[in-house]
Amino acid sequence: MNILIAAAKTGGHVYPATEVSKEFINNGHKAIFLGTNNLIERNAIKDISEIQYEHIDMNGYRGNSILSKVLVLLSLPMNVFRVLKILWNNKVDSIIVFGGFISIPAAIAGLILLKPIYVHEQNTVLGSANKIISKFSKKIFLGMPLHKKNLKRSEVIGNPIRKSFVSKIQNRTDDYVKIYITGGSQGAKYLNDNLPPIFNDINIPISIRHQCGKGKKPGVEKLYANFKEVEVREFFDNPNSQIDWADFIISRAGALSLSEIISMKKGTLMIPLPNAVDNHQLLNARYVEKDGIGLVHEQEHGIDILKNIIKNIIETKEYLIWQQAEFRTNHMDAAQKIFNSVLENN
Repeated sequence: MNILIAAAKTGGHVYPATEVSKEFINNGHKAIFLGTNNLIERNAIKDISEIQYEHIDMNGYRGNSILSKVLVLLSLPMNVFRVLKILWNNKVDSIIVFGGFISIPAAIAGLILLKPIYVHEQNTVLGSANKIISKFSKKIFLGMPLHKKNLKRSEVIGNPIRKSFVSKIQNRTDDYVKIYITGGSQGAKYLNDNLPPIFNDINIPISIRHQCGKGKKPGVEKLYANFKEVEVREFFDNPNSQIDWADFIISRAGALSLSEIISMKKGTLMIPLPNAVDNHQLLNARYVEKDGIGLVHEQEHGIDILKNIIKNIIETKEYLIWQQAEFRTNHMDAAQKIFNSVLENN
């Protein structure tokens, strides 16, 4: 089988798509990865020699200016034509889209050539592109149950994550509470500005690793003042090792990050991005909180409440309860489930 997999620009789309690509390749099939020549895409597939990488010039739609939206729409026919050529030249049998506006030309081209189309949605809310494509897709794979309603032809299979996100047994040799702070690859200003002062005022043995984002390290290190047990980096190349090291994580609430944390049997204090599209980060976080694997703090509730939550988690060792919780979805098997379903339905 020749499969086209479309994902672009954000790790939340690209990394799950990469894992599904590898699943097809490892089982003797051909995977064509359609992206936008973005650095995240190139880094994600650089070690997969068998993958065929194709790209089109495609920008996002939602959240951009009116002019940008007009340009995106004007470029759509040409991008559909480019995808048609890719599908035709590679004798593609099926298409899987992972959201984002790149999914639109991929799906339209698939419809024109009467190819079966599959959708994967990572969050508890369908993104705009996935919402459109789901109406004529053969099946919708869900990383988490949808917040409002279930869809016909949908199945909760989890978010495909990298195989390195597996919990390892650690021998603890100190009394420090270990906390990994991450706002994603770009960092998060709210976490960078507010967490260091909070930890400066907590008189408990704590060790911190803080991912702050490009160009923000000097400012974050300065905010930690005399806090000695802290390592600040712009980006950790091995986030799986940081999660495994930590007792718990403080993070935003992107679906992929949460799936990785949960799969490593760790809990998280989630601080959702307040202006995330369709408020999907808050809904992701509430789903995880309901399963007893973390707590949610909304930014609007203030720094004093956040400080009290952190102190309570540490003093009561609530993170130990999180580590014993059982999550309803096995994300580690998600890529295999998608592969098996596509083969069965084609």
